Amino acid sequence: MGNLGKDPEVREFEGGKRRARFSLATTEQFSFGNGNSKEDTQWHQITAWGKSADEVMQMLKKGSRISLDGRLVHGSYEGKDGQKRYFTEVVMNNFSVVERSANAASTGVAML
Repeated sequence: MGNLGKDPEVREFEGGKRRARFSLATTEQFSFGNGNSKEDTQWHQITAWGKSADEVMQMLKKGSRISLDGRLVHGSYEGKDGQKRYFTEVVMNNFSVVERSANAASTGVAML
């Protein structure tokens, strides 16, 4: 579960197949015994294909809070400088928009 960092970017390929890509921020809070706490935010690249890409295009924008499931994909490519680069992305299977209750803004709890 996380928040979109920017509007999804959609690309259409030959034959009409679409791909949507966006970044998703997930934040975890840690509490220490001395009363201090710390937040750790991680950014994830998300890719959606086909019908999921269409739904992303219609329903999501920067700041949207979603819950998703998918699979991790690892890959590599050669950069313009000839160096091999590695990446990890989540290929999304489906998602749901998470509505925030009036309480959620102050407590950090989201309601599905």
